[in-house]
Order: sequence, then structure tokens, then C-alpha cells
Amino acid sequence: MFNERTSVGLDVHARSVAAAAIDGVTGELFQARLTPSHDEIRGWVRALPGPVAVTYEAGPTGFGLARALSGDGIRCVVAAPSKLQRPSGDRVKTDARDAVHLARLLRLDEVTAVVVPSADQEAARDLVRAREDCRGDLMRARHRLSKLLLRHGIVYSGGQAWTGVHDAWLRRQHFDAPAVKMAFESDYDAVLATGARRDRLDAAITALATDSEFTPVVRRLSCLRGVSTLTSFALAVEIGDWRRFTGNTIGSFVGLVPSEYSSGASRVQGSITKTGNTHARRLLIEAAWHHRTRYRPGATMLARWDLASPAARARGDQGNRRLHARWARFDEHHKRPVIANVAIARELAGWCWSLATLEGDAMAG
Repeated sequence: MFNERTSVGLDVHARSVAAAAIDGVTGELFQARLTPSHDEIRGWVRALPGPVAVTYEAGPTGFGLARALSGDGIRCVVAAPSKLQRPSGDRVKTDARDAVHLARLLRLDEVTAVVVPSADQEAARDLVRAREDCRGDLMRARHRLSKLLLRHGIVYSGGQAWTGVHDAWLRRQHFDAPAVKMAFESDYDAVLATGARRDRLDAAITALATDSEFTPVVRRLSCLRGVSTLTSFALAVEIGDWRRFTGNTIGSFVGLVPSEYSSGASRVQGSITKTGNTHARRLLIEAAWHHRTRYRPGATMLARWDLASPAARARGDQGNRRLHARWARFDEHHKRPVIANVAIARELAGWCWSLATLEGDAMAG
């Protein structure tokens, strides 16, 4: 329930902030145009009739403002933009009107909040997403190089690409035309530089995963097949507070549940919603493919289990057997692999939740 006297809506941009406040006692509306300075915003909010609650939409400006306001004892709700109610007949959109709209929604307690991470958690999330961006850059750089060679009739047929043998083969390529030679060297240098950047980020993430607040959750999640240290750390920082969910609702958060269009007696389900956290969804879908092959714990899995508690090892083994058995049933019924894998990923999300919340740690990822 909304208990504060004044509700404040902030439409935050990189260079300006439109502010609106509604006094619940007098009904007076206060509006201002502010700079993004946290000190200026806090000063304006403190001058309002208290107590005060503030809301603004989650976006590229991050959560620094929410932490600054909370540090002053002001309740700040960071709104999920996709969950905000907007009048269908409203065809005028300005920053000032958006701020007033946010203030009204806050007073009505109709704002769906997102979890505000700590500064350390946000920094870890930035590192994980930098690695994700680097992965995409490396894939595109490799595609550019391979397609350049393909245009000149050069195709590698010596086995798996992007291995040491493949790299030696690339170094042996020679072009007579200076322009083509320069283009090849540029694309090859991009592949090497991006690969080295990825390796540096991997090393930084591995170091943080072994000695940080995320370490207990990372070790438990790593008891599952396909969930390496990098994947488990990324899931830990992307999901944040695992206790917000249950084993059934975690799949909805990562957009792995079917969409539905039902009315009256009809019920129609479609493809997955693909809402929520995109990074976590991709990681779960990739990890789910590992459960298709025969399950037999190898040296890598056993080494991960050694770092986890006996309860986590038992739960991880149970999840691995269950997910592989489901894959086997899907294959027996000739289910399309890509559809079956999404179902496995949805259940894998539930097993990750089970392990993340297993030991009752105060730290939830």
C-alpha cells in the first residue's frame, strides 16, 4: 500500500530529468526540469512535503539514482517499463506528461518494480554483459573472415574450424592482389584481437566467480550439466535475487513459457514469450543442449562437484538424470529438437532455482 504523502515521478534522460510530484493531502502538483545530478534531484525531493516516495523507469541511466535516494531514506521504486499501464487513447507524449503519469501510478500503487542491485552486483553484471558483447563481436569477425575467403574460393576442409590447426591454415593463406591481402589481414587481426579480449574477460569472470559474494551460488549451479563457471556466474548476476521466484515462475521471468491467447471457452497457446532477461534465456537454452547426450559424469563434472556441498551434488545429479530422461522421451516421440530443447531449458531454469536457493544462504545471487 502507498503510505507516503507525496508521490514523485521522474522521467530520466541522459541530460535532463522531468520531475512531477503530487501532494496527496492538498492535491497540488509540483513540476520541475532538473539536471541528472543526484544532488540536485535529492535536494528538490527533500523540499517536498514529506514523507515522499519516488519512481522512475529502468533504463540506460542505471540504478545509481535509486541507490542515492534510498541512502537518504527516501523510498524509490524503479519501474519495469514493459509493465507500465498507459491509456490507449492518449496520443500526446512529452517528458512532463510521462513524469506526471508515473507519479499517479505510484500513488495508485500500480507500479511493477524491478530489483535494484547493489553497486557490486551491477558491476559484475556489466562485466558479464561485456563478455556477451565480445562473444557476439568474435562471431561476427569470424564470419567476415570466412566469407571473405569463400568469395575467393578458399574453403577449409581440415576438420573443426577455429582450432589451432585451422589457425595455422589461415596463416598460410596468400593473396596476390594487395587490396585482398590487406582486407584479409584486417579481418584476421580483428579475429585475433577479439579472441584475446574474450580470453581476458573470461579470466576476470573466473577470478570473480571463485572469490566473491556469488561464489556459493556459482558452485551449486555448476553441479548441472552445461552450466560451467562462466554460465553459472552469468546466471547468478543476471537473475539477482533468486528468492523472488519459485520453480514454476522462474521460467516466466526468462521468457521460456508459452504465450497464450484465450477467451471464453477457447484456449490457444503459441510460441514462448521471449520476455524478461534475454541473456539468461540464451544461457539456459545453450546449456539445455548438453543434456541430450548420454549422461555419465566425467572428470570436469566431478571436479565441480568437489567444490559443492553433498546436498548440491545430489540435487545436481538428480536434475541431470531427469533432464536427460526427458530428452530421451522427446527423441522417442520424434519431437523437433529445437522445440524439445526449449522445454528442457524451461525445466533447467527450475533446477537452477532449486540449487540457488538450496542451502538457505542470505546471499541470493
